[in-house]
Amino acid sequence: SSGINAEYGHEEKEVNGIKFWSYNAGHVLGAAMFMIEIAGVKILYTGDFSRQEDRHLMAAEVPNVRPDICIIESTYGTHIHEKREVREARFTQSVHETIKRDGRCLIPVFALGRAQELMLILDEYWEAHPELHDVPIYYASSLAKKCMAVFQTYVNAMNDKIRRQISINNPFVFKHISNLKNIDQFQDIGPSVVMASPGMLQSGLSRELFETWCPDPRNSVIIAGYCVEGTLAKMIMSEPEEIVSITGQRLPLKCSVSYISFSAHTDYEQTREFIHLLKPAHIILVHGEQSEMQRLRSSLKREYEDTANPAEIFAPANNEEIVLNFRGEKMAKIVGRLASKKPKVGDKISGVLVKRGFNYHIVSPDELEHYTDLKQGVILQKQSIPFMAPFSLLHHCLQQLAGTVEQSEQGGKSCLKVFDSVLVMQDHNKIMIEWEGSEMGDMYADAVLTLCLQIEANPQAIKQSSLRSITQDKDKTTFEDRVEKLLIELYGEENINYQPKLKYITVTLDGEKAVINLKSYQVQCSNESLHQMVSTAIKRLHNALTPVNVPIIPGYGT
Repeated sequence: SSGINAEYGHEEKEVNGIKFWSYNAGHVLGAAMFMIEIAGVKILYTGDFSRQEDRHLMAAEVPNVRPDICIIESTYGTHIHEKREVREARFTQSVHETIKRDGRCLIPVFALGRAQELMLILDEYWEAHPELHDVPIYYASSLAKKCMAVFQTYVNAMNDKIRRQISINNPFVFKHISNLKNIDQFQDIGPSVVMASPGMLQSGLSRELFETWCPDPRNSVIIAGYCVEGTLAKMIMSEPEEIVSITGQRLPLKCSVSYISFSAHTDYEQTREFIHLLKPAHIILVHGEQSEMQRLRSSLKREYEDTANPAEIFAPANNEEIVLNFRGEKMAKIVGRLASKKPKVGDKISGVLVKRGFNYHIVSPDELEHYTDLKQGVILQKQSIPFMAPFSLLHHCLQQLAGTVEQSEQGGKSCLKVFDSVLVMQDHNKIMIEWEGSEMGDMYADAVLTLCLQIEANPQAIKQSSLRSITQDKDKTTFEDRVEKLLIELYGEENINYQPKLKYITVTLDGEKAVINLKSYQVQCSNESLHQMVSTAIKRLHNALTPVNVPIIPGYGT
């Protein structure tokens, strides 16, 4: 597999027809939610996110696109967080009280996110309380130190307060907090505050300091983040009388234990508001303990059960499959020249339907190579038939059929071109008909082929038919009436408007109009294809009914 680089922001990427873009998640610096679009179905994956702005991070964005599916965290279930000001006051008060009683304060933290938030709070509090300046604050994590370099660099990705402060000084260059590289450098003399990882006291420096300090009632432990069931941090929140050390020794738990959540996960109110703003049709709860997920699912279902179209809400177990069905409608975008004019309802769009990944586009054939890897091809069709009649007779009959015939030579052979598209070539005792395959080209080629077969079957009858005069016709119908009948046969009576007094006939086809002047037999029409079809039909009828002088052709009588 290969990695895909995505800029932090709303830049859209597309890989194999799958589109995705990101939104700020507000959980930690750089955390992102992703919107994924597959075959028109939009899926929002929140990951860990927070809708509450804190000391340095912005709140998570609300996407401006409604997702069909929202996969959302349920870490805190139906719990509701304290207000930020309240928990910060509780936190600093707990730390200060520990210092007053000459104790040590341990704050188990993860290296990224909450550690930086707590350091901002403590550094500001220490600055405002000169009596604490002699009390050291340490953060003991090599990873946290590396994270600090990132925080000091990407202040522009944080909230407005931090961005304003950076013009004065970098808030992540702390005045009262220093890094503790290892436990050997730590002189445990007098009161101090230590932030150490890991955050759930499973092992490492935070566990070592906790086991050292927990028997002393002057000391305190502040649990500042989310704790998983079964961890030591979760267990001591119930304040047992003793704990078991890593070596198996039983230790008395006499230090104070406080739970002040600075966790950057959404609570129930934030989750409910976020879902209300997005209105997804399907909600999938993830990243939570089973009991919390089920409580959140039940609460959300009650919240939306009276709405017109309540969302489907799922709380799947690990590896549980969810099957969702979506409508099969597909939408195609018009691109290129076809998009120069906004189509109206009922308009017919003629072009090539191109599928790329899960997207569809309609493109004009001659613009294919500009928008796709395809190129327009031409099918050149040829048909050879026996032809023993004089080529001059064929020339004359083609003039009667098409009106205009272009004469030329190719390779010493006589050629006739009719309708600007069909080439007829003399080749000994046969003729070759050549044309480009298309709807109009095929129609013209069929007319030429039929004429050639008729001449070959009975050339004398064809010549005599050409000499017949319209004045000898027993039918007294005028030419105008015949034009009307021909057009009705071709396009249907409902599409023909004959105005004998005004001497014109109108043909209406697919919203396009062609007007025939019955005095001059000229056709006016803005649509090139309709103009050509109507003009050709009038010309063929006129040639068929008008007496002509056919030249004497040797061998075929007078």
